[in-house]
Amino acid sequence: MSSIRSVCVYCGSGAGDDPRFGDAADALGRNLASAGLSLVYGGGGEGLMGRVARATLAGGGFVTGVIPSFLVREEHALTEAQEVLVVDNMHERKQAMFERADAFVALPGGIGTLEELVEQMTWAQLGRHGKPILIADVAGFWRPLLALFAHMNDAGFIRSGFALRYLVAEKIDDVVPMLLAAADRRADLAREAMSVRDL
Repeated sequence: MSSIRSVCVYCGSGAGDDPRFGDAADALGRNLASAGLSLVYGGGGEGLMGRVARATLAGGGFVTGVIPSFLVREEHALTEAQEVLVVDNMHERKQAMFERADAFVALPGGIGTLEELVEQMTWAQLGRHGKPILIADVAGFWRPLLALFAHMNDAGFIRSGFALRYLVAEKIDDVVPMLLAAADRRADLAREAMSVRDL
């Protein structure tokens, strides 16, 4: 049985200009539900956030939305979700999402999506968690960021031993299998480490 039970999806509260972004959000929501994985997300009912949540619900999946009180009206909190957590601020939102998720996926989005993704990557670099992080590079949306990461590495700003650990999927149907495989690898490594300690 996989150690992944819930997936946090970071994505835009807007729809973006490319219809492929919305299609990807719909497909990811369906795939999460089909795999029996719960969705944890920012709680909004608009844009890609609303689409991934509604698709998960339509597929029979469980959805947890986490939204700060000051965004309830602005982002039209999705009250249909089985669990809606209204928190005081953005820091509480991100902490609650982290605690409820076993893996993280970034769909296209804006500055907030980028900030959430990079924070999880930073925490992973610093050894604060080992949960899988996946960038869904829908229609090449994240390629400039991936190029920046490579540039940072080449310029010596990503220290040896603290390499950015993340997955990249160009096809949305690859997201769930890649997360599950990563979780299985992590579990195998943990078992191997325990066996070595027992020798």
